[in-house]
Amino acid sequence: MKYIILLGDGMADEQLASLGGKTPLQFASTPNMDFVASHGEIGVAETVPAGFPPGSDVANLSVMGYDPRLYYTGRSPLEAVSMGVDLDNDDAAFRCNLVTLSGEERYEGKT
Repeated sequence: MKYIILLGDGMADEQLASLGGKTPLQFASTPNMDFVASHGEIGVAETVPAGFPPGSDVANLSVMGYDPRLYYTGRSPLEAVSMGVDLDNDDAAFRCNLVTLSGEERYEGKT
């Protein structure tokens, strides 16, 4: 038997007033996802071990059969390999986000 695993990574999102208090997924027309859900089997798996950040990097590593407690070293090596970068055992990969400074209020004031 063949299996397809669909991961709704990031689909939860936030409720938006402009969508009547619904999330984008709740608001969207999803006939294909509805079909798959009604004709397939649905289950729940805990893919993020206790003590790990609940991110897609940890969860996807787990879903692919790698125990994050043994193999997770951060998101950087995963992103490097996904771009075709060959990493040796003594290499280090760093991930950086670009930011823009502006006249807006400090981030702490927005939370």
